[in-house]
Amino acid sequence: MQEQIEFYQRKLKYEMDPSDLYEAFQNSTDYIAVDTRKTIGYDKEHIPSSINLPHREMTEASTQHLNKSKIYVCYCDGIGCNASTKGALKMTQLGFKVIELMGGIEWWKFDGYATEGITPTKGSQFECAC
Repeated sequence: MQEQIEFYQRKLKYEMDPSDLYEAFQNSTDYIAVDTRKTIGYDKEHIPSSINLPHREMTEASTQHLNKSKIYVCYCDGIGCNASTKGALKMTQLGFKVIELMGGIEWWKFDGYATEGITPTKGSQFECAC
C-alpha cells in the first residue's frame, strides 16, 4: 500500500486540474499558465493571463526571459493532445518548475471558467465540485 501512496503523491506533484489552477491563480502569483499549442490556437482561445510558448519553439533562447522561480502550468487542447506533455518535458529539461494541466483548455471550459481570445467563452466561474 505504501508504494501506491507514493505513486499518487508523485503524480499529484506534477499535475493539477482546472479547479486547482483557478484556486492557485486566486491565492498566489507564483503560477503562470503556458499554452503550449501553436499560436493560431492561442489566438483563437486561451486561459486568461496565460502566455503562449509553443512546445516546438521552446529553447534556452526563447525561454530566457522567464522567471525560473515561478511554477509553469503547461496546457494544450485536452485529452487528445500531448502538446502540454511535450512542453512540460522541454521546460523541465530547461530547468523550470513545471506542472501539467489535466484536460487542457477543454476541461478548463468544462469546469465553467472563462477564456480569452478571438472566440472567448464567458464561463460561469462556478466552483467545481472537485
